[in-house]
Amino acid sequence: MISSRLASASPGAPNRLKPFAAQKPMTKNLMPNFTVAAKVIGVSLALLGSSLVSAPAGAQNFPITAGQKATATQVAQAGVPVSELAANAPERYTVKRGDTLWAISGMFLKSAWRWPELWGMNLADIRNPHLIYPGQTLYLERLNGRATLRSRPAGSENAPLDTVRVSPRTRIELLASDALPTLKSHLIEPFLAEPVIVDENGLSLAPRIVAAQDGRVLLTRGDRAYARGQGAAVLLDAPGQKQKAYRVFRNATPLKDPVTAEILGYEAQYVGKALLVRGESTQASVDKDGKPRTDIIPATIDIVAAKEEMRVGDRLLPEPPPQLLSYAPRAPQNPVNARIVSVYGSAVVNAAQNQVVVINLGTRDGIESGHVLAILKDGARLIDKTDAARPELKLPDERNGLLMVFLTFEKLSYALVLDITDGVKVGDRLVNPR
Repeated sequence: MISSRLASASPGAPNRLKPFAAQKPMTKNLMPNFTVAAKVIGVSLALLGSSLVSAPAGAQNFPITAGQKATATQVAQAGVPVSELAANAPERYTVKRGDTLWAISGMFLKSAWRWPELWGMNLADIRNPHLIYPGQTLYLERLNGRATLRSRPAGSENAPLDTVRVSPRTRIELLASDALPTLKSHLIEPFLAEPVIVDENGLSLAPRIVAAQDGRVLLTRGDRAYARGQGAAVLLDAPGQKQKAYRVFRNATPLKDPVTAEILGYEAQYVGKALLVRGESTQASVDKDGKPRTDIIPATIDIVAAKEEMRVGDRLLPEPPPQLLSYAPRAPQNPVNARIVSVYGSAVVNAAQNQVVVINLGTRDGIESGHVLAILKDGARLIDKTDAARPELKLPDERNGLLMVFLTFEKLSYALVLDITDGVKVGDRLVNPR
């Protein structure tokens, strides 16, 4: 049976694929080409935004930058030096569900962030490295000191063709849902809606929760509360439009550069989400003495998500539009010398693998989402007891692992610790990977 693997329309849409009219012989060697062709069609439709394709929103399906394509094209023409291959690079590997581009790159190459070179080694079959699918088999070929990656074993082009009879059946699958992610996105995506960096007055000017129903002190999911804004931040609803969503924050912890002690920003503590039910308003009334007055009516909000219980005084910031961020790992083009400022969501100063940290560089310093940085462990200072003069020595900084930036602000960025050999702590230095 042949799987067309063309993306279907949304549920309930008519099937636009028809079975083959009759059974026809087909060679085994033509079957891989048929699969590739189907994938190319699916990719083309997705990139054109066709209504026939239900491409899920996410962070992995992105156009390729000119620089990435140039690197891949160059490698596709000559391959990579055999010396750049990982020591245990397999001669053959079949992509499985659960694989990531990062893991596959690290399997074949010494440096996983050099994924454009891995893509270039197989550029003829993989037009978009963000769309690699389980079931594809990759063959490593070494020739004249260079290495290339193929989707078929060497010499298979001239192999005799075997005839296989297939049944006229059609199976429709959502192609994009099977594409391998660059990284395991569940490690990053929960943080995209949580951290926020504000300036000194960023939260103090934001709308605030002023009261809860029945005099409650703490609020959680399903509760109703009341909030007020000020100035341009007044909470107003728009009749006939979608309810406005807000993220709820508390406090604003200053984040200091560990070297200069400069305050680079304030990290607000995320506590939940709320929907605006009714906007703020005023109402004319009379007081107990019969004098006219204007009553202030706060906005009504419903708590729809809670990371922890909320209370009066917590601040509201508008829910930002969904951001499509590319997680494609790559080394920065310019030299980087950064430091870890804090460990997100933790009172400890040490971070483990798959934890999120804040670094002291941001967009003003050229840091971008996807930049991979090497973590250096500060070399210890000790006394040379073998020298009668007892001089103080500073041992060399040693590489301790890698992290990848996934969310940037002007002066600060959030990064995921990808792998480490020892604990990562606040103050550790970050440099370009090699």
